[in-house]
Amino acid sequence: MIAKMLRDSSSIGLADKPRVRARIQRLGLQAAFAIYFVTASAGFSSPVDALFSEGINAYRSSDYSRAADAFRKAAALQPASGTLQNLGNAEWEQGQAGAAILAWEQTLWLDPFNNAARNNLSFARKTAQLDTPNLAWYEVVSTWLPVNWWPWITGAGFWVAVAMVTLPGIFRTQKATWHQAAAALGLTVFLLSLPAHFGVHMRSHLGFIVQKETPLKLTPTADAQILRHLAAGEPARWERHRGNYVLLRTVPEGTQGWVDQSQFRLICQGYE
Repeated sequence: MIAKMLRDSSSIGLADKPRVRARIQRLGLQAAFAIYFVTASAGFSSPVDALFSEGINAYRSSDYSRAADAFRKAAALQPASGTLQNLGNAEWEQGQAGAAILAWEQTLWLDPFNNAARNNLSFARKTAQLDTPNLAWYEVVSTWLPVNWWPWITGAGFWVAVAMVTLPGIFRTQKATWHQAAAALGLTVFLLSLPAHFGVHMRSHLGFIVQKETPLKLTPTADAQILRHLAAGEPARWERHRGNYVLLRTVPEGTQGWVDQSQFRLICQGYE
């Protein structure tokens, strides 16, 4: 377009040439900004791609520690179900059952349709003789779809209902039967998605022990009485924290106790 304007400017009067030059300069600035943003976007995504490729190559060469480190860094920059699934595989290969179960649970938090992660979890829990977390019905509902889908579904249902009620009056048209049906459908979708939102909130308090033989203490102190030791990968619910300790309620027994916060990670920690 700029070249065409330069060619056409020879046939424009002298009074119009400054205006043409100004427009050419604006187009040049817009092109420069477009190139900058494309370059910036490519530069932002390239570290994630490089880390992911590094993790894949390290995993194939059986360097599971380096693979886990690369996948962990990639997931911290850009959480993705595939990256977290591979992280779980690398952690499992180096004997870190708790970290592997956490990574696969985080995979399903982002993508509940990932059957590979679900199968890995089933195998890992059967091998380590661990319980599957007990979920309330509204938490189960929240696992049917990715957590970031529910706000869109709720918003769509709400605004469809509002639009079908208000738009006929705004445009001064008679309400048709389909308006009422669409409003009823939108309201139904909105109401049915609310339990899933509550389920997502409650599941965000669910986490997993990441270290073997983690002591569950009576009080949040270093010399506190040990109630029992928790296995790596064991589920628990976060209640509150004090200093470097978090109060947990084990699942499904319901025993309360304190553990060092470095030995416990929430399912959504860093991947909300």
